[in-house]
This record gives sequence, C-alpha cells and structure tokens, in this order.
Amino acid sequence: MAHFGYKNDIRSILKLDMPITNAPMASRWQRKASSSNASAHVSSTSKTPSRTRGKGKKQTLSKMGGDRFIPIRNGKQMDVASFLLSKEKEPDNQTTASKAMSVILNGYDIEDAKVLQFGGKPLNAPEGSKNNWKVLNSQTTTRVSTKKTRYISSTADKVLDAPEIRNDFYLNLIDWSSRNVLVVALHNNVYLWDANNGDVILLMKLESEEDYICSVSWTKEGNHLAIGTSDCKVQLWDVENQKRLRTMASHTARVTCLCWNDHILSSGSRSGHIHHHDVRMAQHHRFTLTTHSQEVCGLKWSPDGRYLASGGNDNLVCVWPRVSDGGLGNENQPVRCWSEHQGAVKALAWCPWQSNILASGGGTSDRHIRIWNVNSGSCISSIDSQSQVSSLVFAPNYKELVSAHGYAHNNVVIWKYPSFTKVAELSGHGDRVLSVILSPDNSAMATVAGDETIQIWNSFEVDPVKKKAMDRMNKPATTGLHQSIR
Repeated sequence: MAHFGYKNDIRSILKLDMPITNAPMASRWQRKASSSNASAHVSSTSKTPSRTRGKGKKQTLSKMGGDRFIPIRNGKQMDVASFLLSKEKEPDNQTTASKAMSVILNGYDIEDAKVLQFGGKPLNAPEGSKNNWKVLNSQTTTRVSTKKTRYISSTADKVLDAPEIRNDFYLNLIDWSSRNVLVVALHNNVYLWDANNGDVILLMKLESEEDYICSVSWTKEGNHLAIGTSDCKVQLWDVENQKRLRTMASHTARVTCLCWNDHILSSGSRSGHIHHHDVRMAQHHRFTLTTHSQEVCGLKWSPDGRYLASGGNDNLVCVWPRVSDGGLGNENQPVRCWSEHQGAVKALAWCPWQSNILASGGGTSDRHIRIWNVNSGSCISSIDSQSQVSSLVFAPNYKELVSAHGYAHNNVVIWKYPSFTKVAELSGHGDRVLSVILSPDNSAMATVAGDETIQIWNSFEVDPVKKKAMDRMNKPATTGLHQSIR
C-alpha cells in the first residue's frame, strides 16, 4: 500500500508541469509565490529517490521558483496565437465607421478630444469646432494668427553720389516720377537718374553761377517737370525731348516748393505767398494765398485733389480748398489752420488710404509728428520724434509712415500707423536727411542728405524673395552698388 501511495504522490507533483488551459496568465508575484510553496511541499512530504525498485524510472524534477514562466505550447494554441496576431494588423471596420460617424456628428473625432494632457503643450481647439467651451490657456499660437515679420536691411541697396547738393532744410530737391525716373537738383544743375537702367542725364543748368535750384516736381504722367529757382521763376520742361516749354514769373522771392494737381501747379516762396498757375493759359497766375507770414517750405495736394496742405517757417499748417475752374468760391481762404507746432513745418504727407488724414512734422524746436483729421479739425495723435522732422511719406504696402530727420539723429524712421510703434531705424547717412520720396510702385524709397549722397532703400517689397530673384535676372550689368549722379 505504501508503494501505491508513493506513486500517487509522484503523479500529483508531475501535474504541475502540465499546461494550464482556459485561464489567465498569472502575474509574476503569483507565479513566484506558488512555485515557492510547491518546493516547500515537496521537500516536507517526501524525498525523491535516486533509484526505484523493479521497473521504476529515474525522474528529475524541473527547478521551480525561477523569475520567468514559459508555458508549454501545443500546435492548436500556436494556430490560435497566429490568428490573433494577424487579426490585430487588419483594420477594424467597426472602429473606422464609428470614427467617421463621430466626425459627422461632432465635427471632430471624439477619441482625440482629451480633457487633460500631461507632458506636452496644450491642444488647440479644432478648427471650425462648434463647441461652446473656450480654451482658457494655451502655450501655442495657431498658424492663422502667426505673424511673419519682413526683413528690413539697415544698409541702403544703392548709393548715388550727389555732389554740391545744397544742405538747406527749406528746399525740396528730389522727386520720383511715375515712369521710374529720379530727378535731383545739384546747385544750379538738374540731373535725371533712370532707375530702370541706371542712366544719368543732365537735363538743364542755370546760366548764372550765383543762382541755384530750389525745388523740383513731376507731373502725374511723369513726362513734364516743374523747376523752381532762386531767381523767383518756375520753369516747365518736356523731359522726353529735353526741351524747356516755358518760364513763369510771378513770385518776388525764391520758389522753395512745388506741387501738381492736374493742370494746376501750386508754388510756394520765401515771401510766404502761394501761387496757383494754370499751365494751359498764357496768363498762368490765377490765385495768391497769403495766410503764411514767412517762407512756405511744404506743399502737398491730397490724392483726391480736394485739398492743398501747406506748411511754413511761421509754424503754421494750413489746408486750402481745390481751385475751381470758374474762379469762384473761397480758394484764397484756408479750410483749416493749425498752430500747434513750435517749429517750421516742411514735412507734410496725405494718407493714401484715408483721404481726410494729414501728417505734419515740425523743425528743430518742435520735433513732433502730428496726425490731423481735416474733416473734424482735430489732432488725432502726436509723438515726439526727438529730432528735426524734415520729410514725411506714407508707405501703403504695409500701412506705415516714414519720417526723415535732421538734428540730432540724422536718420530715417519707419513707424507702424496708427500705433506709432517703431518698425525700423535707418542710420545710413552721415548728415541730416533733407527729403524722402517713394518709388512709383511704393516698394522702395530714396533719401537725400547733407552728406551729398542719395540712398535707395528697398524697405517695402511685398514679396522680398521673388523680388530679389527678379532683380538679379533683370539687373543691368553696367550698374553697381555705388554710382555717381553726375
């Protein structure tokens, strides 16, 4: 009987090595605990003999209590495992259908809508989502709200020598035509620089060496040029044929500023008078505006031709109505007259996208840039530029305002309008900047200064990458970075 009891104990022990079916895999700590209990049970109940009587076989038990558990797999189990692995790789049609239905109903996959997310930046609300919940905090900005800043070079793209240019704050010696031709007055000479091919042409020279050019202004078409001189005259030139058409004498002092409005040419002089000339008529002088008591150094017609703005050494800014063909009305009375500036007002600029907005800048004793509403007569904003303001121009490509300065910074500043935050400061000139003018496509500006240089700045290109590629393809071989205007 003892022999049969011993065999039963051996069979019960051997059953531990048989595979367990239809049961979850035990965890590591459960396997370790069961193996240690089994070992203790075997050692306490019986000892495995090395030899048995009769036909008994030698039996060695596998070592239990190890860290790994490797069950025995039969063929059927391997087939089931292979089927399950291949099933995982196949797309779940039901899951795909549920995701599609979620997108249709909610506007997004509900599985991707997480309430909390740890270890990363917070998710943005899905675009076009109709969910009323608002995103309270976010560390990232969406691509729509991301602003790309353009590159503005601190050095000029081209430099032209302008020897013998008069370093006089009150003169207006440069203008850029709609045909991309830059005109500049050097003492008693007028030169043309063709920006398309870099050609320089001497248009005219005054007979007397004591006389000098005070102002230049292109017509809107860019084929005729008005020239104001120190001998109180205004000359009209046909630039294409390089021929003087006529000379108009009406002022009693030097003509320091000129501005066109169709066939009406307005001129301001040191006497403080503004004359309107109808260039179609033999008797060209039509009106005289006499509000200014000192030299008129700034004249600008509004883009729509309704108003003429004037600035003078008497610190006044005046706005005049358009000249009527019948000569009736109040053409000789200003619509507005402001006296807030404490210095000479030469810098004037009309806003091209707001016809009722006028910008003005004061001289050394004022240094302020002021924005006026012509309709209401109020000063919208004012900023101290810390320097003499010699010229102003609006840049429509980026809705900015450009100011040129003399003492003490001698620089050019690009302002964001109307916030008046500084976009860039350009300090390429070695003396005070006398004037700034935009190119016909509004992508570049030219500045002239007392250091006898004209500098071209490509600061307002809409697409700089494409523009530079086109410029390299179309750049003439004869032009260089530094060129003389004569």
